[in-house]
Amino acid sequence: MLKKLRVNFSSLFSLLLLTLACWAIAHELGTYNFQDVLKALSAIPKSHLSGAIWLTILGYLVMASYDILGFSYIGRHLSWNKIALAGFISSVFGNTIGFALFTGSAIRYRFYTNWGIDPLDIAKIVAFVNFTFWLGVFAVAGAVFILNPLIIPAQLHLPFLTVSPIGYIFILIVAAYLLSSIIHPQSLIILGKTFHLPTFRISLAQVAVAGLDWMIAAATLYILLPANINISYLECLGFYSLAMFAGVISNVPSGLGVFEIIILHFLASHAYDVAILGTTLA
Repeated sequence: MLKKLRVNFSSLFSLLLLTLACWAIAHELGTYNFQDVLKALSAIPKSHLSGAIWLTILGYLVMASYDILGFSYIGRHLSWNKIALAGFISSVFGNTIGFALFTGSAIRYRFYTNWGIDPLDIAKIVAFVNFTFWLGVFAVAGAVFILNPLIIPAQLHLPFLTVSPIGYIFILIVAAYLLSSIIHPQSLIILGKTFHLPTFRISLAQVAVAGLDWMIAAATLYILLPANINISYLECLGFYSLAMFAGVISNVPSGLGVFEIIILHFLASHAYDVAILGTTLA
């Protein structure tokens, strides 16, 4: 009963965030209509759209490699095309629907059990993949927040003026994880089951692969920005990381609304809001 209440509260909280984010977007774009948004979309050069599509394909290939690393971690063998297929479909549904830990895990369980993988090993892969995702968040966002600290939007009500303190916390988490795999490798016992920490080589690969995933995703947004916006890729990576982080922890499907309002906040002084919305939709 308590578990059901927690799930319902989480769903209601996500719905509340989605409603507030959509209200904020509607407030920002109150002077525009649907035709303005369509014009903004059609104004994006076809070459930029093509580049974004290729970056998206590359991004999903990188995401599929999370599962390949996971199989290296548990020491099991399965053909790469099967692993990539399961990882790709899980990532698509998990990122689009939201609650990736549940949606992506269910899809992986369905695929991998059919291919003879033990449920405990599947649980280890799921934990590994989800932790790898967060390592990428911490590594990329941490570095960018330190190098180019953004002013935090007041709407987020965080106890920091800039993202710099968050960046240092993120980098310390990544450093502690890597160091633990070198100087003090150990096992975790959860519900009577043993989970071994990855080797340093695999841990480093986790950071590199997940970090590349986030940088490709930010590049996809960057290539679609209006031509009159004069910002660097590093700046784009910074506010993209903050927007995605807020979207992920909100559990709103695709971060819808939460992601867009933060992007609009940081780019409002560079271009018309409707042009930015066209970019985020694309």
